Amino acid sequence: MMSRRINRHFDQAVAPCSAPELLPANAVNREQYLGKWFFIAAVSRKEADIQKFKALDNILFTMEEPANDTLLLSGRMRMGDNCINQTWTYHLHPDRVDLKLEGRPQRRSLLWSGKWANCADCIIFQELEPPLQETDTEDSLCRFMLYARQNDVEPEVVKTFLKNSACHNQLANVILPQTKEFCT
Repeated sequence: MMSRRINRHFDQAVAPCSAPELLPANAVNREQYLGKWFFIAAVSRKEADIQKFKALDNILFTMEEPANDTLLLSGRMRMGDNCINQTWTYHLHPDRVDLKLEGRPQRRSLLWSGKWANCADCIIFQELEPPLQETDTEDSLCRFMLYARQNDVEPEVVKTFLKNSACHNQLANVILPQTKEFCT
């Protein structure tokens, strides 16, 4: 059931749309994804899914593995002249390709290769929540977020991410301006 829901977002595509490569959380080399990540852009079918990012100038994330099968994501977000710190705990399960966000059991978080944005030092993080009503045909949340190891990715990376997302009807987007100092 889960894999059908995940694939539904890309099966509807008509060539020449390309689909990202899933990095199964239960099998990926987590060590290569630990450390610092810069939030670059987000896309969705609905503005509401990415609205909260529009108030931010920049975000710096740090991914740690404090315990086996647990990932800790710490975010330092710049909003105006203020720094906002937030931490999320994700759990990995051996029989699941997604990450489970602690406190949000309905949310599924998926990792996709940065190759979809033509970026070897990037990763794409997807957040999904099921429809609010059984009769709803769309997930209540579905957004893709582009992260990079460097804050100054080539403009072509963002352009490719937006182009590939638009091909899948993910037309709402936000690119963080990164005009202010990053919070430390």
